[in-house]
Amino acid sequence: MVKHKRENYAVIGLGQFGSAICQSLVEAGQEVLAIDISEEKVNEFTNIVTRAVIADAQDEDTMKELELGSFDHVFISIGQNIQASIMATLLTKELGAKDVICKAENESHARVLEKIGADQIVRPERDMARRIVFHQLQPNIVNYLMLNDQVTMAEVKVDNPAFVGKSLNELAVRNKYHINIIAIKTDGKVNLSPTADDKLRQNDLISVVGYTTDVNQFNEDAQASSQA
Repeated sequence: MVKHKRENYAVIGLGQFGSAICQSLVEAGQEVLAIDISEEKVNEFTNIVTRAVIADAQDEDTMKELELGSFDHVFISIGQNIQASIMATLLTKELGAKDVICKAENESHARVLEKIGADQIVRPERDMARRIVFHQLQPNIVNYLMLNDQVTMAEVKVDNPAFVGKSLNELAVRNKYHINIIAIKTDGKVNLSPTADDKLRQNDLISVVGYTTDVNQFNEDAQASSQA
């Protein structure tokens, strides 16, 4: 079991997204303060998180009393009340919180959150839709993470017989595709320091990072002949 560094988290807003964040953090052994204006929602987490509080995240005095500035990470997952989300973000940053992660409802909301200092902005529905479409269009990519709008880290499965038995140098992976190979998984064993002489095997999983267009091209070539 992987052990995580123990840190303290505050989660403001216990809707579907905030509740999932709380559950995941608790399962990872983290200290969690759960905050919501709804007594019913807070009661659901009283015996789950470290502390659950009924509070209005737009109330500056309350946020000060909760010492949100002292937390390692603060998730602001208030639902469709965009004004409350913005005020909570503004107050949390003013109180000195080091890492504020906000859920945005739309592009305009995201832009405002960015302007007032949110450290990370997530849009779960949009991100899930992108993930589903990406897997439909690139079925050979087992896992992936979009590091930003242009750069992707992905795990690509090798199906193309033309790749099997060839070294990374013979395939000219870096020069041809402009991507970096960061790991190769063979039969469950992971090579974290692949060299140019390492040869690929059928069904190897190659972890790569690069511009999304280059990663997609490598993925297509890694599976092309298997579909011929």
